[in-house]
Amino acid sequence: MPASSPFFFRKPLAIVISFALAAAPVGAQAQFVNQLPNLGDASSDAFSPQMERKVGEGIIRELRRAHDIVDDVELSQYLNALGNTLVSHAPRAESDFYFFAVKDNTLNAFALPGGNIGVHTGLLLAAQSESELASVMAHEIGHVVQRHIARMLAKQGQDALVSVAALILAILAARSNPDAAQGIAMAGGSYQIQNQLNFSRDAEREADRVGLQILQGSGFNTHDMVTFFGRLQQAGRLYENNAPAYLRTHPLTTERMADIQGRVQDAPVIMRADSLDFTLLRAKLRASQDGSVNGLRETQKFLEHQLQQRTAPNEGASWFALAVTYSLQHNWVAAADALQHARSLLKAAHPILDRFEIELKLATGQNSAALTLAQSATQRFPQARALAQVYAQCLQANGQHVKAIAFLREQATLYRQEMELYPLLANSYAATGQHAQEHWATAEYLIRMGAYPAALEQLQQARRAGDTDFFQLSMIDARTHEVQQLVAEEAKERVR
Repeated sequence: MPASSPFFFRKPLAIVISFALAAAPVGAQAQFVNQLPNLGDASSDAFSPQMERKVGEGIIRELRRAHDIVDDVELSQYLNALGNTLVSHAPRAESDFYFFAVKDNTLNAFALPGGNIGVHTGLLLAAQSESELASVMAHEIGHVVQRHIARMLAKQGQDALVSVAALILAILAARSNPDAAQGIAMAGGSYQIQNQLNFSRDAEREADRVGLQILQGSGFNTHDMVTFFGRLQQAGRLYENNAPAYLRTHPLTTERMADIQGRVQDAPVIMRADSLDFTLLRAKLRASQDGSVNGLRETQKFLEHQLQQRTAPNEGASWFALAVTYSLQHNWVAAADALQHARSLLKAAHPILDRFEIELKLATGQNSAALTLAQSATQRFPQARALAQVYAQCLQANGQHVKAIAFLREQATLYRQEMELYPLLANSYAATGQHAQEHWATAEYLIRMGAYPAALEQLQQARRAGDTDFFQLSMIDARTHEVQQLVAEEAKERVR
């Protein structure tokens, strides 16, 4: 990130409300755990879990509206699978967790109220092992289960959450105007809120303790935490004012670094191999990090040079990254060739590779072949959400919209919050002349995006379409009433 773009203005949310610890962790044996401070009963605060969840969901809606959340179902499924594995070993993990990737090249991660945890794409690329990534996520889970956000805000009274939410809205509205954002950030009230939300040393150490328990229980290598911390600390010394965002949001003190090193020195080294999901998704992110024409060209040259010189740390993953780079440049033949190289080296069937091949066939008009491959792949990997979506796209590409509608409606029933299903449904409804249902599906997508007024307009168009029966009209009317309430609630919160 350029030195002229301070982290606060590039990603204000992660500083104002998040408790970012891009490399959190610490680890150690059980005898060290009791030495850490206990900040009190995790439930002893003035904010209920329901209030936390409501505020967290509101922030997520704003992130979606700003298109800051990475729209990649494979990455989302991976982060939630890894995150929920860690959560299963967390103490007092009573709330549902949601993990998501944020489009930002800085090294950071953050926890929001209600169990929402964001991971920057820059952190995903910087993590050199899955244990390093898990250490960050485990630390953020520690902040959530200890309810640090609610407990800190509780000191300021019930209006604190509303004030923070309002501040986030104001800053997001000023994203295109750094001067305005700076004015908001430095205003007395917001500056005070930011100071109040900075983690105390005890809170950080408590999250370290919980994160350690989570990592040990999940079978990850705690020594990788120290390695990642060390790289961040070195980067901070080298770049000073342009240090990693993690260090600027939560300074890594010498005392804490020594504490971490002391805790893990006697822990056994766990040789845990990275999953293929981790390897392939990092390769895909690496290829698409700079999507400009020049950026893709430079990425292509770099990957080709690495592979020619045999210096790539993982040749199979590098060939896949090159395949993605070629595809982003619409060089389909080269992309297919690079994919075959990746398959031969990785020697494993995987839904990410299958989906990529299906999309290549669709891009080159091989619709029948794409459908055949999608049918086979979804049978081999029935839990792969990205394959389910691309299978629906293959049905549509082959003109099988009635079958696509039946499949997508079933999927939408099973995965109600998977918003990517609804634009696909809308496309097939439009193709079959079911315009009321087309508007309904579009409204459902907009509701999940948090665009309530636009969703309300779509529902009104659905009612006026004239091709609905009484039952469908009743459903549309009921949904309209629900959205009207959401619009009213949101307007009331903005006024406050």
